[in-house]
Amino acid sequence: MALDVAILPRVESYATRQPMSAPLESSEAAILNRVIQPDSGGWSRAAAEAILAIGFNEADRQRMAVLLEKAKSGTLTKEESVALENYRHIGKLLELMKSRARRSLQTSLA
Repeated sequence: MALDVAILPRVESYATRQPMSAPLESSEAAILNRVIQPDSGGWSRAAAEAILAIGFNEADRQRMAVLLEKAKSGTLTKEESVALENYRHIGKLLELMKSRARRSLQTSLA
C-alpha cells in the first residue's frame, strides 16, 4: 500500500527552511540530525563548552576498542554486539551535539 503524503503534516527542512512534502527519513541518524540541528548554533557559550567537555571515559574507550577488534574478527557475542551498537548510538549523539556546540561558539565569536 502506498503512503498518501497528503495526510502528512507539512514540515520545514531545518537546512533549507523550505516546506517538505515528502515523508521524512526515519533513520536514527536522520531523526537525531533534525532534533539536534548541528549546523544551527544558538547555544550559550557556557552550554557549548560544557557539551564539548562531555565524552567517553577511559574504561568505555578501552571497552569499545575490544569490541571493535572482536567485531573485526567476527567473534562478537550477541550481548557484545548490542553493547557495541549502543556505543555507536551514543557516539553519534555526542558527535551531533558537539557539532552544534562548535557552531554555537563560532557564531558567538562573529
